Formats: sequence, structure tokens, C-alpha cells
Amino acid sequence: MSTGRAGAEAPIRVRITIEGIVQGVGFRPHVHSLARRLGLSGWVGNDGRGVFIEAEGVPDDIERFQEDLRRCAPPLAAVHRMTAIAIPACGDRGFHIAVSREGTGRTALISPDVATCDDCLAELFDPADRRYRHPFVNCTNCGPRFTIARDVPYDRPATTMAAFAMCEDCEREYRDPADRRFHAQPVCCPACGPTLRLLGSRDGRRAGDDGDPVTGAVRLLRSGAVLAVKGLGGYHLAVDAADEDAARTLRARKHREEKPFAVMVPDLDAARALCELDTEAERLLTGPRRPIVLLPRRPGAAVAASVAPGDRRLGLMLPYTPVHHLLAAEFARPYVLTSGNLSDEPIAYRDADAFTRLAGIADAFLTHDRPIHVRADDSVIAVGAGRAFPMRRSRGYAPEPLRLSPPARRPVLACGAELKSTFCLARGEHAFVSHHIGDLENYETLRSFTEGIEHFRRLFDVTPRLVAHDLHPEYLSTKYARELTDVDLVGVQHHHAHIASCLADNEEAGPVIGVAYDGLGYGPDGTIWGGELLVADLVGFDRAGRLAPVPMPGGTAAIRQPWRMAAAHLDAAYGGTLPEGLAVRTRHGTRWDAVLAVAGSGVNSPPTSSAGRLFDAVASILGLRDTVAYEGQAAIVLEQRADPAEKAAYPARLLDDGTLVTIQVGDLIRAVAEDARRGEDPAAVSARFHNGFAVATAAACVRIREATGVGTAALSGGVFQNRLLLGGLVGALRFHGFRVLTHRRVPPNDGGVSLGQAAVAAARDTRGVA
Repeated sequence: MSTGRAGAEAPIRVRITIEGIVQGVGFRPHVHSLARRLGLSGWVGNDGRGVFIEAEGVPDDIERFQEDLRRCAPPLAAVHRMTAIAIPACGDRGFHIAVSREGTGRTALISPDVATCDDCLAELFDPADRRYRHPFVNCTNCGPRFTIARDVPYDRPATTMAAFAMCEDCEREYRDPADRRFHAQPVCCPACGPTLRLLGSRDGRRAGDDGDPVTGAVRLLRSGAVLAVKGLGGYHLAVDAADEDAARTLRARKHREEKPFAVMVPDLDAARALCELDTEAERLLTGPRRPIVLLPRRPGAAVAASVAPGDRRLGLMLPYTPVHHLLAAEFARPYVLTSGNLSDEPIAYRDADAFTRLAGIADAFLTHDRPIHVRADDSVIAVGAGRAFPMRRSRGYAPEPLRLSPPARRPVLACGAELKSTFCLARGEHAFVSHHIGDLENYETLRSFTEGIEHFRRLFDVTPRLVAHDLHPEYLSTKYARELTDVDLVGVQHHHAHIASCLADNEEAGPVIGVAYDGLGYGPDGTIWGGELLVADLVGFDRAGRLAPVPMPGGTAAIRQPWRMAAAHLDAAYGGTLPEGLAVRTRHGTRWDAVLAVAGSGVNSPPTSSAGRLFDAVASILGLRDTVAYEGQAAIVLEQRADPAEKAAYPARLLDDGTLVTIQVGDLIRAVAEDARRGEDPAAVSARFHNGFAVATAAACVRIREATGVGTAALSGGVFQNRLLLGGLVGALRFHGFRVLTHRRVPPNDGGVSLGQAAVAAARDTRGVA
């Protein structure tokens, strides 16, 4: 012992278990360093639950050791629980890292993938360093984690690095407690690690003639080529962001007509040249998670028109792998980096599949031979007024667990919705929301969904006993749930799941007045819901309010063609007698009357209270979008067109029959139409509509509070990706004395539904509610 007090006090020994994100984040080296500094003997190791420690020393040093474990942890670690028991001292000497053991009841957590740290970046660009320009440089503070993990405990044999035997130099670093690569599982170097290659898309042969794959890839980008780049969680497609021809070519080959592309920029200066950044945006862009951040575009930003057509925002991200850093440094300007897939397909991540699926899109592949075990798309975060919320939670965030309260009494699988699909596995207080899967509308995405569930089940040792699902009988996620055996099924109404998701995101149980505004969801009354005010907790809900319903002419055709919703809303607002001079009516001629005839017949025209479809209708009335190329496009354009300086608000009445408060959205439609007929600026009209809709919603919440006494509001659903509406409604509710809950860690859109389903299933099971 080194403390000098061993003769005065008899040594004691403790056995410590630590649970949380403590594997693959440098926790064992951290413990080793603490113990050596205090002169303790014993060991530390990984097992299926997390980290196990035995430490022996004088009582003061053992107490200080435990305090340091609680207070100080490696940057990427998250300690959820620490327990210690006294055991007999054994008088051993030295402190070492023990061999990992499987153990029973695996509960160990896996870290998300982490962007390259500053120390590794310094080595990457240091010509004197042995890892100079090594595309896979990493250490205990950075690099791949979740996407290479096959199993737990998180040790090299359980990762896709197992096939790469460490050279003597890497082995020495891996075994040296003083080195930051001490027990870093993906450690490698040019002598022993994966190999980067530049391949032609047609023949699989090396492309370029200078032997440096990055230099060859940069040459291709500068020539206008489309490049497929293998990242942490899958392949991306890259082109020069300033090259209009290249961007247009990528759109045509990818069959992605108008949905914006993300752009990777070399550094914050390059980001500032394209977009307006606040402190929160800079924190997100430079942090270890490195999501795509949606930001206001600067006038004259030097990107091609086809990168984000008609969008006043850009989705920016900074490099997060060594390959990205090498490309960014050599290319020295922004480049598009979008998911490697055809539209509506999941991102390609297996090499053979990528070469097949992307061969008709990419001119070359910048790839490598380290397998990706789990596909994970980039996360997307929206920023405004110094606040951020997720629109897609995936790489960098998943599979970090969220806390479930009450805890799940029995293990839960929640299958989510259909669009922006995620699933959630829950055990005890941990809810593991999956990475973004995509829209469950084809076989490839369904296979990704089912494979992801099996991987999470194995990784977190969860065998579900409860399976929660949406009530819509035709969702593929619902059909998957109903085909499972030896489980209890829990059907959760779509909008209740949204509100429960917001509650779980804020670790609350309710009751709340839940405002669930989205595109559509299956209503228990056989109609299409989407503009709901629910008095809800985690167990159940009562429908206390809604938007006035109108027919949805042609069913799903009305989603692709917002002018159909304009026809339905205008017909309802004016009682079938439309005023003259409405341009939207003129644009569609005889089709207008045909659509209204379908709506009136009730054939394939279900009634809907959808807020999303209301926004679509207003966008069409104002001549902004009559058709859309992707989900939510009309509403996005309507929000971006609004003048934030306009404070006027269109009025809307409330109809209260004693059981249901109905917001008379026809009032808003007539106000929009009349101003459009008078030639008012669409920017002012859009703002007045947003303001009026927020005021009317707040008024409806006040009416419901008067009847129920509930003074907290929770806002969820895809419509609350609209920052103008969200800010206006939060302000109006707070003005009326409400406490307001919004999303912080999972998306308000359908990507958060699985968490809500899991929370409902766990709460019902705990309270014995069927």
C-alpha cells in the first residue's frame, strides 16, 4: 500500500457493481487509475450487468475510492446504479483488469457511437504520428460502439473488430494503463486495422490512380461524380454541395424529387457561412453525437438550388468519423452527405447489398472492410430560439436508454407506428428506443425492423411478455405484434401513445391535457383522428376536444394532393357555396367538383380531424403547394412562408356540447380564403393562421381545464415539428397559467410513438389494467 497508513488501520475489502453505460467508454481504465492512485489492490472487469470491482485498502482510501467513482466518470459514461458490499480482506497485491465474464441476467448497456475526439484528430493530421491519415483512428473516448457491437460484455471478440488481430504496438497501448487506448476495443492502426478502398461502381475494381483512396474520392467529387461513402451506421451518397448538375443527378438517380439533402461542412466557420448559428446549434454541431442540425439558411448561401429546393433551412453536420474528416480537409468545402438508399428504402449498410442497391446511383464507392453490425441513420435535430428537439433519434443517441416510470413489471416490446418507425424494448426502469428504422411500407424496411428487434432482444437480454401495438389493423407493425406467441398484447390508441411519449420523455405520469396534432391516426370511433385534445395519463385517456372534422377525399390521395383537403375544408366552411375569385378553385377546374362529389358520397372519404391535413389545406389555398413530393412538405412550406413579425390572429369559435370541445376550424379557413381573395401577402396570411390556431387551441385547453381541473398541458404529434406553432402555443398556454410539457429526447412525430406505447403497457400492467 502507498498511503502510509496500513500499519494504523486494518485493510477492508468491498465488492462493487456498477450499472449503466460503463462498457466501451474507458470505465475500467478509469477505475484502474483511481485504484492505483489510492494504492488499492483488487481488480475491475466487465460482465453482463456492467462493471464489477473488488477493491482492498484502508477504510479512508476505500471511502474516497467510492466517492470518486460516484463523482467522476469518463466523459462518455453514465452511471445509473452503484452498489457495494463488504467482503473479507484477502491481502492480495496490485490492481488489475480481470477477464470479462458473462454472468447471469445481462443488463449491461452499450454506448452510442461517438464522434472522433480532439486527441485522435491531432494524430490523424500529424505526419509524425504512426496513425497519420489512418481512417479508423479511435480511443476509449471516441469511435464506433453500438454499430459494431454484436453482443455483451462489450469486448473486442463481441464486436466486428474481432477479425482484426492487434499488432504489437496496438497491443502494447491496449495493455498499458497509462495509455488512453487502454482496453479501447476498436483500437487499430495502419498495420493491423481495416483498410479503406476506392472502388468503381460497375466492376468493383480500385478507382483512381494515385493509391490514396481519399485523394481519389476528392478528385471524383470535384469532377461532379456521385460517391458512396461507408460511414458508422451505413452508406451515404456524396456530391459537391455547390455543383447544381451533380445535385440534380443525385436526385434523379435516387428518385428523391424535392426532399432536402443534408450537407457536411468542414468546420464551424463553414457552417456559419451557410446558416445562422446560435450557441445551442454550435454545441450540437461540435458535440460528440454529431447529428444533422436544421438551421436557418443565410441569404445567398453557396449551395446548389437542388440541395434543398424551396427550403429556407439547411441540415448541416460536421465530420464525425476519420474518413469524413479526411474528405472534408482535402475537399475543403461543403459536400452533400445523404442516406445511401433509394427513396423509401432503409439505408444500405452491408457491403454486398450496398454494391447491388447503389450501383445505379454511385459512380464509385469509398468503402472499407470493417463490418457494420447495426444500420443507424444520422440523427436530425431542429434548433430555434436557443432550444433543440429531436426530429429523428438514431446514430449518436441510440441505444442510450430512457428512464421509465413506473418501471416495467414485465418486459415490454412496443412496435411503434408505421411512418418514421422505431420500436422500444423496456425492462425495469430502462426503455431502449431503437434507432430510426424508416417507413414500414416495403419488405426491406420490415426486415430491418424485425432484425433490429432481435438484435436488441439479444443485446439487452429482454424476452418480452407484453407487446404493445397501434390500433390500426393494417400497420405492418400491428400485424407483426399480432403474429407473436406467448405474449400478452396491449393495443394503444395512436394519439394516446403520442401524449404518453411526451409524458415519458419528461418522466411524468399525468394527468395532463394532451394536445395531439399530427397527420392521421386510427380513431376508436372509426374516423381518422389527428387533431385531438385528450385528458390523459399513462393508463388511459378521455377525448375532451378535437378539430371539427371534414371528409378526406380519396383517402391517402388527399395526403399527396393537399388541394383535395382545401376543397373539403372550403366546402365545409362555406356550406357548399364557394365565393368567387378563389384561385385554388380555378386551378383545378372540373376535378374540383368531382372530388367534392366523392367526399359527399362518403366513398373512400373518411371523416378526419387531422391538424396536418388542415395545414395542407391552408398551404393549397394560398397557392404554396397543391401536391407534395414527401410527407409534411406543404405544412413545412406554410410555416417557412409565415412572417414572424405578423402578430394578428384569425379568430376561431369553440363549440362545447358538455362532453366535447370542438375547434371550429372553418372560421380559420374562411379568414384565410377571404384574405387570399383580397390579394393579401401569403406570408402575413400564414402567420395569422398559425397565430389564430394557437390561440384557439389554448382557449380549448382553458375550457377543458375548467371542466377537469387539470392544469398541465403536454404537446405531441408531428405537427409540433412546426416551431412557429409550437412557440405560439407554448406562449399562449403559459399566458393562461398552464404548465407545459414538450419533447426533449424523443421526436414528437411517430418516431416517439414506441416509447409512449411502452410507457402505457408498463403502467397498465403495474396497475392491473387490461
